Amino acid sequence: MSGSEQSEGVRTFRAPSGPAAVVIGSLLAVFLLGDAVLRAGWGQMLLLAPWVLLVLWIVYVNSFASAVRIDDEGVVVQNLLRRIEFGWRRVRDVELRWQLVFSLDDGSDVSCYGGPAKAGSFRMPTRGDGEERVPAGLRALAEIEQRRDAASLAADAPIRRRWDRPALVALAVIVVWAILAILIANAG
Repeated sequence: MSGSEQSEGVRTFRAPSGPAAVVIGSLLAVFLLGDAVLRAGWGQMLLLAPWVLLVLWIVYVNSFASAVRIDDEGVVVQNLLRRIEFGWRRVRDVELRWQLVFSLDDGSDVSCYGGPAKAGSFRMPTRGDGEERVPAGLRALAEIEQRRDAASLAADAPIRRRWDRPALVALAVIVVWAILAILIANAG
């Protein structure tokens, strides 16, 4: 899939709780690290920071990173630390089971952890104008299917599976920082 995140026609589907979890986690991390600076100073805060940042990284990966991004070219599905990219012509079928599932032409199915999800069974309330309310997951599925049906023959990007390198680099930095913090704390 090409193009920038800002380009027109790019749509990202993410669990609604993801951004809230990251914001709340970030505010809590800032509070804890600020409190450490006030009580113990900058040096001690730098020794505590990798542990707080590791928890924030886990919150980010588990709640925010997983998403489905579509555009006219194809789809990018990120499930935790794995990213799968493919063009619309590689998609045989799109289903909304408990979560969005793309069936690809190589015989594999890609379940989307962070995309639209099927809500549990519930009675659909009607609006005052007599029109029934459609669940958000079904609206998203319809939008994805429309985008797939409207895709040109040129939207034939190969299926690529790779790791989320920025998240893994951040984890490596935090782990090295934590090891250094342990060594410094044990030396003094």
